[in-house]
Amino acid sequence: MDRRAGRLAPGGRRTEAIRRAAAAATLAIAAASGAEAQSGCGGDFDAFVQGLASEAVARGHGPETVSRFFSGVRQDAAVIRADRSQGIFQRNFIDFSRAVISQNRLANGARNSERHAALLDEVERRYGVSRGVILAFWALETDYGAVQGDFNTVNALVTLAHDCRRPELFRPQVFAALALFERGDLDPATTTGAWAGEIGMVQKLPRDILENGVDGDGDGRVTLKTSVPDALFSGANMLRDLGWRPGEPWLQEIVVPPTLDWSETGLHATRSVADWAALGVRARNGALGRASLQSSILLPMGRNGPAFIAYPNFRVLLEWNNSLTYVITAAYFATRLEGAPIYDAGAPDPGLGPEEMELLQRRLAARGHDVGGIDGILGAMTRAAVRAEQQRLGLPADAWPTRELLDRL
Repeated sequence: MDRRAGRLAPGGRRTEAIRRAAAAATLAIAAASGAEAQSGCGGDFDAFVQGLASEAVARGHGPETVSRFFSGVRQDAAVIRADRSQGIFQRNFIDFSRAVISQNRLANGARNSERHAALLDEVERRYGVSRGVILAFWALETDYGAVQGDFNTVNALVTLAHDCRRPELFRPQVFAALALFERGDLDPATTTGAWAGEIGMVQKLPRDILENGVDGDGDGRVTLKTSVPDALFSGANMLRDLGWRPGEPWLQEIVVPPTLDWSETGLHATRSVADWAALGVRARNGALGRASLQSSILLPMGRNGPAFIAYPNFRVLLEWNNSLTYVITAAYFATRLEGAPIYDAGAPDPGLGPEEMELLQRRLAARGHDVGGIDGILGAMTRAAVRAEQQRLGLPADAWPTRELLDRL
């Protein structure tokens, strides 16, 4: 996951306002503007920061610490621009995966697997997370630590907390960042990372660092930006906390029979591996997972494109990042790093461009479907709506939107 127009000038008025707010522990969010107090977001940015400072003191943080933490905060317009322009997620699975799974990343994955073999062995022993999974996320998040982002972390978090798209996600992260500052693991002036506030080689939000950060190198600190052991142990620990099941697969390429009920594909439908096998599903290479494992069939580009079986651990990866295309790519990349061949792309029906996808979403919404927003991204809610309309129209219900579907709507 991952820069400066519109920043407010430093100094005087805001710093003094924050100090006054921090000193008055009896003030709560009501000290902010009326709009911010009612909604927890929006309104005057200075007043919003005052409200955060007041709430921090009310939560038990020391007034001087709060003052130092918030004194340099600036609204970052570049963060908002980045949040509004995530065009990469409009790509289909084949285009996206081919773009991010480069030969260079594969080669660097092999080198890092060898270089950090003992460390990765220990990760697997402690947390049960396969090395391919950790290497894949390390690669896709930051190119093995080389590209960690240069956005000021506190500015990014406060800017996104103030913005009213997802304040429920980012407001708690501000206070988690304050807790990291208190223990010496974050500097508001110098800590940088991704535009959405993630920090370090495996891009973790402050709350995740507090809950799952691990001092892997034994130096008494959790330093995800510069310590490979800290980063990889912390990433694996978070996956375990999310429910990772040791010794089980996560994703596997399959061959599906043309007789399969396409409406039963997707994460909404689960069957045992044995049941899928009885319906004619087979592994493209090797053998399917344990017969009793509950699993789902994923067709990211419809019945004529690549096909995968997703095991319970795949759903854990979706807790890391909820973009289906991204997670299928990362999960598949993990299998490649462990020796799987290049997937069979098949011959999927031509998909829709971003503008056509937005038109489709508007038409689906007009028919009463909740598509989660008109953004041109084929997310889970849009896929569900597509499947429902395919069933209604008597089309193969594989959740892959085509021009035929768009025209018939």
